[in-house]
Amino acid sequence: MNKDTKFLWGSFTLREALLLGFCATFIVLTRAALRIHFSLPGHSMFFLMFFLLMARGCVPKVGASTLVGIIAGLVCMMLGITKMGPLIIANFILPAIIIDIAGIIFPRMPASYIACLVVGIVASASKAVSGIGMDLLLGMETEIIVQHVILTTAGSAGFGALGSLLVPAVVRRLQANRLIPSN
Repeated sequence: MNKDTKFLWGSFTLREALLLGFCATFIVLTRAALRIHFSLPGHSMFFLMFFLLMARGCVPKVGASTLVGIIAGLVCMMLGITKMGPLIIANFILPAIIIDIAGIIFPRMPASYIACLVVGIVASASKAVSGIGMDLLLGMETEIIVQHVILTTAGSAGFGALGSLLVPAVVRRLQANRLIPSN
C-alpha cells in the first residue's frame, strides 16, 4: 500500500486514521472504567481532555479532534455507557470542536502548557450545554438547574485542566523522538 494513501475523505493517511482510532478507543475504555461512581462531578473529563488534545497533537490537522469526539461519542452511545442517551454525543463533540478551533488559531497549542490549560478549561466547560439540556428534559426547576450546572462545570473544568496539562510533555517527547511531526 502506498504511504500516501488517503482515508476518511482524503484528509488523513492510514497512520493518522489509526492514531485517531486509538485515541477514540482509549476515551471509550476510560469512560467504561470510570463508570464507578466517585461522587466527583466531571472526573471523566480528565481522560477526555487528555486524549482529545493528544489526537490534535499527534495529527495536527483540522478535524482530528472532532473526528475522535464523534467516534467516541457514537461508540459510547451504542455500548450504553451512559445515562444520557444521544445527548452524550454532545459531551464529546463540543469539546472536540473547541480544541479544533483552538488548533486553527494557535497551531502549536498541543506543545504549550498555557494554551493547553486554557483550551482544556474552556472545552471542559462546554459540558454545561448538554447538562442544561438534560436537566431541562428532566423538568427541573431553574434554580436547581443553575446550581447543578455551576457545580458540574466547575468540576469538569478542574479535571479537564489537569488532564490537559499532561499533553505538552507527551507531545514534546514524541516530537523530540520524531514519532510525530513538529510544528
